[in-house]
Amino acid sequence: MERKNDGGEYMSIWFLLNGLLLVWAIWNVASGVAVHTSYIHILLGFTGFLFFIFNWTRNAVFSTIRNIENRQTKIRLATMSKRIRPYHRWVGTGAFLIILLHAWAVVALYGFNLGNMKILTGFLASINLFVLVLSGWYRLLVDPRIKIRKLHIRLGVSMFILTAVHFIY
Repeated sequence: MERKNDGGEYMSIWFLLNGLLLVWAIWNVASGVAVHTSYIHILLGFTGFLFFIFNWTRNAVFSTIRNIENRQTKIRLATMSKRIRPYHRWVGTGAFLIILLHAWAVVALYGFNLGNMKILTGFLASINLFVLVLSGWYRLLVDPRIKIRKLHIRLGVSMFILTAVHFIY
C-alpha cells in the first residue's frame, strides 16, 4: 500500500547538507579561534558563510515545494519564501562584501599565495560568489529567462561545493 505524502515526510536533501555544512563551519570556527591569536578573518569568513547559507537554503525550500504533495505545506513554504525574496539579492551582495573583507584580512595576515590550498580555494569561491551575485542582479534587472535562473542555481551548487572544499584545507 502506497502512503500519501502529507508534507511532513519529505524534506529536501539540501536541508540536511546545509545543516551538515553549518555544523562543520561552526566546528572550524571554534577550532580556528582556539589556535589563532588574530581571528577577525575567521569571524568575517563565518559571517559571510552565514549570509550565503541563509540564501542557499531557499534552494532547499524550492526543492521541497517541487516534490511535496501536500498543498497546504506548499503554500506555507511558498509564502515564507515570498517574504524573504526581497532581501535575497541584498543578502547575497552582503555575503560577497563580507567575504571581500575576509579576503582582505587573510591577505594582510598571510599574503596572497595561490600555492596555499586554503587561499586558492577561497579565491576560487570568491570568484564564484562574485559571478553568482552578478547573475542574480542580471536576472532581476536585465534578463529573467530560465537559462539565467539555471546558471544562478548551478553557481549556487558550485559555491556550496567550493565552500566545503575551502573548509577542508
